Amino acid sequence: MQLIRQHKSFLSGLIVPLTSILFGFIFGAILMLAFGYNPILAYQAMIVSVFQSPYFIGEALRQATALTFTGLGFALAFQAGFFNIGIAGQALAGWVSAVWFALAFPDLPRIVLVTLSLIIGLIIGALWASIAGFLRAYFGTSEVIVSIMLNYTALQITNYLIRNVLSESGNSTERVGENANMGFAWLSALTQNSRLNVGFFIAIIVVILYWVFMTKTTAGFEIRAVGLNASASRYAGMSAEKNIILSMFLSGALAGLGGAVHGLGTFGNIFTQGGLPDIGFNGIAVALLGLGNPIGIFFSSILFGVLNIGAGFMPNQAGVPDEMANIVIAAIIFFVGANYIIRYFLDKIAAKKEVTNSASQGGDV
Repeated sequence: MQLIRQHKSFLSGLIVPLTSILFGFIFGAILMLAFGYNPILAYQAMIVSVFQSPYFIGEALRQATALTFTGLGFALAFQAGFFNIGIAGQALAGWVSAVWFALAFPDLPRIVLVTLSLIIGLIIGALWASIAGFLRAYFGTSEVIVSIMLNYTALQITNYLIRNVLSESGNSTERVGENANMGFAWLSALTQNSRLNVGFFIAIIVVILYWVFMTKTTAGFEIRAVGLNASASRYAGMSAEKNIILSMFLSGALAGLGGAVHGLGTFGNIFTQGGLPDIGFNGIAVALLGLGNPIGIFFSSILFGVLNIGAGFMPNQAGVPDEMANIVIAAIIFFVGANYIIRYFLDKIAAKKEVTNSASQGGDV
């Protein structure tokens, strides 16, 4: 019976994101029809075209890599009851610090340089997020407001460092040396020279470690307990302050690691930013779609990677503006956010079935 209940719980949890995705695509199709576009051609261009080329599959997975880290970062803070809107700034802090370290020590052995660069990015992202965690824990300030302010602080500091410290041209840094290269020759050959790199495999390992930490460790249990009820957790002897700071520290660490992987693996440098990196806010969307489950977040990241890469095919192959892909993504997130509506109708259907089954069983007797 317990296995049956767990199976039903898993299926009901899966229905919400799948229904949200379906409704998002339907909404996008209706909007395209309203503007005179063919949604079938648009979706065929967006999705099918990606899977017809190993290069674009590799690029989709490369985008999914960074989104997995930032999505897990947001989910961890959310589990603790906090809305870490500063994921983008923390990812940017990890990106610039990892590139800076790689440029400063180009002669270190490859495995040492890549590892240390990623660790530096992770630590800087964690410390940046801890500012909001510390202020929330000891002064009761809103982590939303503080992390928004820190986003733009990180953006301006990064651009200042690029223009005045890290480069001579003022627009971008030099590319990191070969010893900081995260690519594999066989992986590049397999995906026709896409930028897919070792970060993808690190992301898979982190997904597993995240699940183990949150479900099998005391620290993970305390973080979830504080998120459910901080007062009850404090009454049970848990330190709410410690867990607030810890959850924000780990959240920022994941975001910083995502930024470091994105910077070293995708670009190999950093350039002046016109705005906050997309991997931050898209990571929040990925976490919401994955409902905080690490496996769900991983597959949501792949979906977003496919949609983002596939959007580039829509103008040429279907005559549809690539902004439509962003509308579809936004619609999916809307329906995830409004999942109580979906759950309401699912509960109604389930209740109706129970009544029908009870009536039929009563009739048999």
